[in-house]
Amino acid sequence: MKIAFVGKGGSGKTTLSSLFIRHLAATGAPVIAVDADINQHLGPALGLDEAEAAELPALGARLPLIKDYLRGSNPRIASADTMIKTTPPGEGSRLLRVREDNPVYDACARPVELDDATVRLMVTGQFTEADLGVACYHSKTGAVELCLNHLVDGRDEYAVVDMTAGSDSFASGMFTRFDMTFLVAEPTRKGVSVYRQYKDYARDFGVSLAVVGNKVQGQDDVDFLREQVGDDLLVTVGHSDWVRAMEKGHPPRFEFLEEDNRRSLQALQDTVDASYDRRDWDRYTSQMVHFHLKNAQSWGNERTGADLAAQVDPAFVLRERMTATA
Repeated sequence: MKIAFVGKGGSGKTTLSSLFIRHLAATGAPVIAVDADINQHLGPALGLDEAEAAELPALGARLPLIKDYLRGSNPRIASADTMIKTTPPGEGSRLLRVREDNPVYDACARPVELDDATVRLMVTGQFTEADLGVACYHSKTGAVELCLNHLVDGRDEYAVVDMTAGSDSFASGMFTRFDMTFLVAEPTRKGVSVYRQYKDYARDFGVSLAVVGNKVQGQDDVDFLREQVGDDLLVTVGHSDWVRAMEKGHPPRFEFLEEDNRRSLQALQDTVDASYDRRDWDRYTSQMVHFHLKNAQSWGNERTGADLAAQVDPAFVLRERMTATA
């Protein structure tokens, strides 16, 4: 199951992402955690110190390897150089699975120990001084989109993505790649502003969206959020001494997280798991193709010197059970 956490900067989406990742890991489920926010705070939120977080391999710096592996023997893709962030898989493409080992994970993922469990963590890489004036940070998050396009995941296995803050989440088709999107909102007018933007996009593309109220201090805050987002408000999260200790670099064992917050995390998992029966791989694939053709026409064909529409395999539909390509 693919899950996104979105919200304005400072809403607490990275903290909520990390808590949900810890919750899933504590159940014994396999988890891939992805930091697609250019500010790169998910590693420290999962317990890495600054030096460890800085040494994480960047997906954006390993695009040639990622493209070459995913291309496989797909005859519609002439070379890895002609692949862009939206390139869809087709017959002969290599697909990624949550539980497997593969060259992409070997190069780009690192294990993170969480109490008695381990998750794989991948990061886009920071926007560096060398990128200023010559690169768009969406080119780095494009590596995440390409991997999600080729990821085949099933029930009881999870890919959790901490997305770019604010409306920048809509800068590509990646916002359609998820079974469930959790929008983290504070009980303020600014806190719900991204919700209104996201709601319109979600409605147009059939994106499943639920709001997580964060930094809620009382019933007035709950009432405000309910007034602003209605039934999209799924759960609320309040003050947490556990989170405060985590932010100081000394988190207790996760089992000591406050009971109210543990129930909220379980509600998130229940919502994700319930979405499994609504999966529509045909729509998922068609949306992938839609955004690929849109990007090909607007910039991809000119950038690569190729007709990227020809990469689309009209007979191919990504599905959960597919034969692996060597």
